[in-house]
Amino acid sequence: MTGMTASSAPSLDPSADIVDLTAAIVDVESVSGNERALADAVEAALREHAPHLRVIRDGDTVIARTDRGLPQRVLLAGHLDTVPVAANLPSSRRVREGREELVGRGSCDMKGGVAVMLRLAVEMRTASRDLTWIFYDHEEVAAAQNSLTRLAAEHPEHLEADFAILGEPTSAGVEGGCKGTMKLEVTARGTAAHSGRDWVGDNAIHRLAPVMQRLAEYEARRAVIDGLEYREGLNAVAISGGIAGNVIPDRASLTLNYRFAPDTSVARAEAHVREVLAGLDLEIEVTDAAPGALPGLTTPAAQEFLAALGEGVPVSAKQGWTDVSRFSALGTPAVNFGPGDPLLAHTDDEHVPVADLQTALAGLRRFLAG
Repeated sequence: MTGMTASSAPSLDPSADIVDLTAAIVDVESVSGNERALADAVEAALREHAPHLRVIRDGDTVIARTDRGLPQRVLLAGHLDTVPVAANLPSSRRVREGREELVGRGSCDMKGGVAVMLRLAVEMRTASRDLTWIFYDHEEVAAAQNSLTRLAAEHPEHLEADFAILGEPTSAGVEGGCKGTMKLEVTARGTAAHSGRDWVGDNAIHRLAPVMQRLAEYEARRAVIDGLEYREGLNAVAISGGIAGNVIPDRASLTLNYRFAPDTSVARAEAHVREVLAGLDLEIEVTDAAPGALPGLTTPAAQEFLAALGEGVPVSAKQGWTDVSRFSALGTPAVNFGPGDPLLAHTDDEHVPVADLQTALAGLRRFLAG
């Protein structure tokens, strides 16, 4: 393990100013696989400051919940890990174009959301609903490593709720549901030969040309669901083939990524890609897939959430994939809501506006207080 160790992790004060709390969380480096120090700090803060919560530690995931027997349970989740640091730690503050910002890896995706949730987990002792808070690890890597995958398989009771809020960055607006995602490996076979005698061989890379042409001409569907528009996309994202500059390649592959609307199943998504490439001599293998999540905004809990945020809060479709899909698969309607512009996630200039932190904190507080 690299970076900050658990023993050197600072204590977190959930009652601190939300910007100070966010900065303290950002400054605990927690690249995927190195979440333990931050998980330790979050767990310690909850155990010290939130006696009304039952705190559970599962690996590097921290779960805290109330069990007051209330008729409705809301789950709020945020991941502790980040993508690798790019000379953007420790955090810093700046004012740009009159807007105060906190800069640093994870500030947007999604330690700003984690800070808001940690603050409210401690503060909401008499919420109008029972609450479950999940601070989890390994979100920024393969789905099989995501701790929500483990929890769903081993302790699904921890994920049971009537409504879920995922603190992904949404500029403090609401993004309903998410698109599904699928990765496919498309392989063409040929015959190897010396490039000086190319007529003896069959160039596998050239056999991919019709695939590229179909992708270039592909018209992506736009699906409107519950008034939200999800824009699909089918794209080549990687290409490989060839072993030397004087050898006609006998194998070449394209990696495709299909982002599909949440009204489409994984099986139907695969069938659609195969339809697009029908008639071509190819091997097509699905290497990864995850379903989308319907908006779920028509449920009573979601309507109460939107009302608490106020009429001016923008509501749109989530154009990427997020863990709301996992909650949707369990029958729990879920939305994305958190501080920070999602377009800044993973960038070297990752930052979160202070106004977003304050807006998200106030909105969630109104909803949970009822």
